[in-house]
Amino acid sequence: MLEDLGIDIRSLIDYKDVPDVEEDGASFFENALKKAKAISEHTGEIVLADDSGLEVEYLNGEPGVYSSRYSGEGATDSSNIKKLLLSSEGVPIERRGAAFRCVLVLYFPDGKYMSFEGRLEGIIHDKPQGDGGFGYDPVFFLPDLGLTVAQIPPEIKNRISHRAQAVLKFKEAYRRKIFSCKI
Repeated sequence: MLEDLGIDIRSLIDYKDVPDVEEDGASFFENALKKAKAISEHTGEIVLADDSGLEVEYLNGEPGVYSSRYSGEGATDSSNIKKLLLSSEGVPIERRGAAFRCVLVLYFPDGKYMSFEGRLEGIIHDKPQGDGGFGYDPVFFLPDLGLTVAQIPPEIKNRISHRAQAVLKFKEAYRRKIFSCKI
């Protein structure tokens, strides 16, 4: 998603002994900031980190920051979906609103940072549909497309997803030269 910026981007695999950062924040922003800061302090580099997950209206925003571990220790995509669908039994379609959210944090070694957020709105479907994607994609229905995220081609997902929206905001800031850096 960042290829067209012409900047040098490295992955965590390019560094030794990278610390494992526990995602124990109360928000996607807190987790993304914590990860970006820890990795920047370790590498001395500018870091772009993210946190994302699913927020469901009828569950008052859950699973939220617990999205990947919603069904408990050892959670899998399948067990998380199963728990979500059990919780939605009897919930009318008009109350099944949900959103995938992503927060990116760009962290500088001097402690300054910027954040960028993306959001994809949809509805929790009553049963999994499609084989693509991961996580909650098979039950996240997009009314405008008439498909779940797991049913749409990756090239479309990479244009409309919550992560794509956050990355687009980052790219717009970079192109407007709101900050200058070599990432």
